[in-house]
This record gives sequence, C-alpha cells and structure tokens, in this order.
Amino acid sequence: MAIDMVPVDSSAIKAVGHDPSTNTIHVEFHSGGKHPFGPFTKTEFERFRNADSIGQHFHANIRKKAIK
Repeated sequence: MAIDMVPVDSSAIKAVGHDPSTNTIHVEFHSGGKHPFGPFTKTEFERFRNADSIGQHFHANIRKKAIK
C-alpha cells in the first residue's frame, strides 16, 4: 500500500505520511532519504504534521523511534 506523503514547510524535511496499518510515520528528507518511525497513532501524526516547527517536533518526539 502506498503511503500518502504530505509536503511540509521545513528546511530538512520534504514530506511526511502516516500508515495506519502499521502505525508508522514516514519522513522524506530533502537529502533524499525516506525512513519509517513508530509506533505513532494518527493523532500523534497530526500533531507532528501541524507543529509550528516540523524539525523541532521531529527531533524532540519522532527521531528516537526510528525503525531499523
């Protein structure tokens, strides 16, 4: 299943998406990489997507849950 990626206003992050079947957030970086993080609910994803600073929210709440 393709994940709908939503463009965001960030100097490092190009787009974000949420996969409800796995409760993962997918982050696409301007540098070209795309990585999953989780688990995160849809509500947590919306909080991330609508944050005043996508980058700050990512560093404080998302990146430590990288899926390898």
